[in-house]
Amino acid sequence: MREIFAGLPWWVKWIAVPVIALVVFGGLIASVVGFVIGLLFKVLVFVALVGGLIYVVRKFTSSSSSRSDW
Repeated sequence: MREIFAGLPWWVKWIAVPVIALVVFGGLIASVVGFVIGLLFKVLVFVALVGGLIYVVRKFTSSSSSRSDW
């Protein structure tokens, strides 16, 4: 493989081949990036909802126990 690329000009190795790879695999790359970003967003939403639930439960639990102290 190195012998094939050795005789080619620099612009073929550094410009043409990456552009062709992006054209061929661009849809796949975009799908993978979109999936990862969507997964990260869902994880962040899940963490925020669980954190909010824990906060609300602790707040109500502490306020109900303080009422029974009276």
